[in-house]
Amino acid sequence: MSRYVQDLSKAMSQDGASQFQEVIRQELELSVKKELEKILVTAPSHEFEHTKKDLDGFRKLFHRFLQEKGPSVDWGKIQRPPEDSIQPYDKIKARGLPDNISSVLNKLVVVKLNGGLGTSMGCKGPKSLIGVRNENTFLDLTVQQIEHLNKTYNTDVPLVLMNSFNTDEDTKKILQKYSHCRVKIYTFNQSRYPRINKESLLPVAKDVSYSGENTEAWYPPGHGDIYASFYNSGLLDIFIGEGKEYIFVSNIDNLGATVDLYILNHLMNPPNGKPCEFVMEVTNKTRADVKGGTLTQYEGKLRLVEIAQVPKAHVDEFKSVSKFKIFNTNNLWISLAAVKRLQEKNAIDMEIIVNPKTLDGGLNVIQLETAVGAAIKSFENSLGINVPRSRFLPVKTTSDLLLVMSNLYSLNAGSLTMSEKREFPTVPLVKLGSSFTKVQDYLRRFESIPDMLELDHLTVSGDVTFGKNVSLKGTVIIIANHGDRIDIPPGAVLENKIVSGNLRILDH
Repeated sequence: MSRYVQDLSKAMSQDGASQFQEVIRQELELSVKKELEKILVTAPSHEFEHTKKDLDGFRKLFHRFLQEKGPSVDWGKIQRPPEDSIQPYDKIKARGLPDNISSVLNKLVVVKLNGGLGTSMGCKGPKSLIGVRNENTFLDLTVQQIEHLNKTYNTDVPLVLMNSFNTDEDTKKILQKYSHCRVKIYTFNQSRYPRINKESLLPVAKDVSYSGENTEAWYPPGHGDIYASFYNSGLLDIFIGEGKEYIFVSNIDNLGATVDLYILNHLMNPPNGKPCEFVMEVTNKTRADVKGGTLTQYEGKLRLVEIAQVPKAHVDEFKSVSKFKIFNTNNLWISLAAVKRLQEKNAIDMEIIVNPKTLDGGLNVIQLETAVGAAIKSFENSLGINVPRSRFLPVKTTSDLLLVMSNLYSLNAGSLTMSEKREFPTVPLVKLGSSFTKVQDYLRRFESIPDMLELDHLTVSGDVTFGKNVSLKGTVIIIANHGDRIDIPPGAVLENKIVSGNLRILDH
C-alpha cells in the first residue's frame, strides 16, 4: 500500500482528522498536477491543445477518485425499477411505424464504440477488422446495414466511429474502401489518459509519446468518455446544426445492435408527449449473464449498477436471476441536445471504475475508467426497453465467432438473423478450449463450419480438429487429453455424443 493511501486510510479512521486527510489529498493532487505539466510540455505544438484537453479531463477524474470513499452504492437504497420505467419491446413495437419513417431516420446518427483491439482473440490491430462472416468484418457489416437503410428509405444516416489511440490509424486506412458506399463516415478519438502507479498514484508516463517504453503508460478511459470526447471533437454541434436529434450507441462487436425503427419512432413520437433523453436496451438474464450491469431504482432515478460497485457481501444477491432479471446490452439511444446541455454544465455523473493492471515489466498500475450507460441517472425521463435476446449478439471469443459463422444465422444486408430452420429460438451454449482461443488456430481447426442447427451444447477441449461437413446435434462433448489428438472425420454426424481419448483417421 502506498504511503499516501496508508496516510489517507489512517486519517479516515481517526475521528476529527479530516483536516489532515484533506492536506494529504491536496498534496497528492499537487504532485499529480506537476507531473502532468511536465508531460504536457513535451507535446509537439500540433498536439498541444488536444493533449491539454486529455490531461485536464484526467485531472478532473483523478480529483473525483480521491474524493470518493468506499463502495459507490448504498445497497440498502437499491430498489427494483418501477414497472413503467422498463417497457417490454412488444409494447413499443405494437405502436407500429409512421408513414414518414424517412424523416424520423434523418434525425438519427449511429455511433459505434471502436476503441478495442483484437488481442483477446489473438489478433493484431482493431477488433472491428476481424472477419466474422463470409470475409466480412464487423466494420463491413455495420457499413452494409446503414447503407441498406439509406438506400431503402432514401435517407442520410451517418456512421460515427469512436476510435482510441490504439485503433485510429488502422481504422482510418481501411475507411477509404467505403468511399463509394452511401454512408457518410466520421471518426473521433476517445481521450488518452495516463496510467498511474498503484503505490505512488503518480503517472507512469514521463512524456506524451506512446511508443517504445511509453507504450504501456497510456490507456483509453472506457466508453463513458464518449460524452466529453464527442463534444470536444465538434461533431456534436455539427450534427445538432444538421437537425439530428438522437445517437444510437453500441459496441461494434455486438452484431445484434442494428437500428431499430420501432424504438426510434418511440423516441421521436413519445406517447405521453414527454421527450425521453436516454433509452437503455436491456434483455433478460440467463445464467451466463450473471456479471452484466443491471438497471435499478436508486434515490428516485433509474441507475445502472455494475458488479464492481456491489459490496462483497451482496455479490451473490446481485448475480441472482430472480431478483435482478435483466442486464444492460449497451445499446443506448441518447438525445444530442441533452448531451450538449449536460456536458456544458459538467453535470454528467458516472461512477469511477478502478481497473488494476500489471505492465509487462511487472509494475502494478491502476487506470480510472467510466462506463457510458452509467450516465443514465443524469438524463431526464430515462427509460429501459426490454428487448429480445437477438439484439445482444456480442463476439468476445472464438466460441461466439463459431455461432455467428454457422448456419444458425443467415446474413442479409449486413444483419444477422436466427435461421428459420432452427426450431427453437435459443442460442446453443458453446465452449471451445484454449487450443481455439486465437482466431488463426480456430480457423485451422475447422475445415468448414459444422452444421449446428440442432445443437444445444458443445464443449471442446484439447487438440481437436473438424473435417468438412460435420453435423453437431443435441449435446456434444469432445475432450482430447494431454498428448492425445482427436480428428472428427469429414461428414461425421455427432448427436448427443461424448468423444474422448485419441481418434485419428488417416488416408490409406
